Amino acid sequence: MTEPTCRPTSLTGDDVVLLDISERIATITLNRPDARNALSSEVLRKMPEAMRIAEASDDVDVLILTGTDPAFTAGLDLKELGSTGGNLGNDTGADANLNTDGVRGPFPRLTKPLIGSINGVAVTGGFELALNCDFLVASEHAKFGDTHARVGVMPGWGLTILLPQAIGIRRAREMSFTGNFMSADEALQFGLVNHVVPHDDLIDFTRRLATDIVGNEQDSVRQIRATYNSIATNDHDWETESRDGRAWRRAQFSPEKVAARRERIQSRGKTQ
Repeated sequence: MTEPTCRPTSLTGDDVVLLDISERIATITLNRPDARNALSSEVLRKMPEAMRIAEASDDVDVLILTGTDPAFTAGLDLKELGSTGGNLGNDTGADANLNTDGVRGPFPRLTKPLIGSINGVAVTGGFELALNCDFLVASEHAKFGDTHARVGVMPGWGLTILLPQAIGIRRAREMSFTGNFMSADEALQFGLVNHVVPHDDLIDFTRRLATDIVGNEQDSVRQIRATYNSIATNDHDWETESRDGRAWRRAQFSPEKVAARRERIQSRGKTQ
């Protein structure tokens, strides 16, 4: 193993995403605590940028994604969503289920394992970020919720595929239809997360698992990861989610409907 390095890096002027590389582990931290790490266009640009840096770095074998307390991320920034919808991205093309890196979901093309270290609430789009990680470690404070139906947007990062894979179709439907939250202990019971640990131990525990991965032969780790991805991915299912999301957005995101939705969201005061 090479000598440990530590390069905490701000990827924006106001530090909305942080990157730290040490002991062959890259920790990417969503850092808008006052906004509960809501996913603005800036965050959605800088988070993949940090992952690309880690993926390209010869000093990195494992990535960790987490948030600055008190939240992992409360999902799409509703102020931006309710005004321009810019943080929904461009989903009008024939291959809209592929992101700008040509892969599905919110992340760039990765060959290295990505562990979600869930320090607080992971809601809607934030829940989808968690689901797209290879596996999850949760703080005792973590909660998970799918509130797409509350805020009037459709999943676009694979929730309707990944959530049933994790907890089963009936529990997934209940979460999506009701918008009710799942506690960390319930998430462990249902197989959504691998571990629940005391909040203050979360990052240390996650790093210990990452160190176990670092100790293995990395070409083998990355090939096994690629094989898992190939087996777990169903192109038709992803395209179905993308198609339905595009149709919903065309029908529901006129300026008038956006304004009405924003007013309802603000008056309702729901999570995010």
